[in-house]
Amino acid sequence: MRLDVILRVVTKMILPAMLLFAVYVQFHADYGPGGGFQAGVIAAAGFILYALIYGLGALMRLVPVALVEALVPMGVLIFAGVGIAGILAGGDFLDYSHLLHDPVHAQEWGIFLVEVGVFVTVASTMLAIFYAFAARGRR
Repeated sequence: MRLDVILRVVTKMILPAMLLFAVYVQFHADYGPGGGFQAGVIAAAGFILYALIYGLGALMRLVPVALVEALVPMGVLIFAGVGIAGILAGGDFLDYSHLLHDPVHAQEWGIFLVEVGVFVTVASTMLAIFYAFAARGRR
């Protein structure tokens, strides 16, 4: 892929747009379709595109395997932490109404934090799967 200048230039142009679109989908979840799962897949696809064009080693320097392996459970901990915070605040698991002084704001923040946990888990899991398959013949 070193000689494919067009692919490299187009990737440099499209990758920031893909990551920005992932952020948009993440933040737009309250108002329409989308959320953590879709945003996580879009972000992971952007990084996988980077690896396909610039090589697996370049992606591993950008996003180390140790970071990916740490982020997979981190997203689950964020998700579960929001649920446990609801219990500690006097509600049920994932009952956001008691998290803040105003139930409406508590619902918004609770949903946002759960979606962040899903985003982190999905994006890092997709990258972990890609790393596992891409590095399969290198050992």
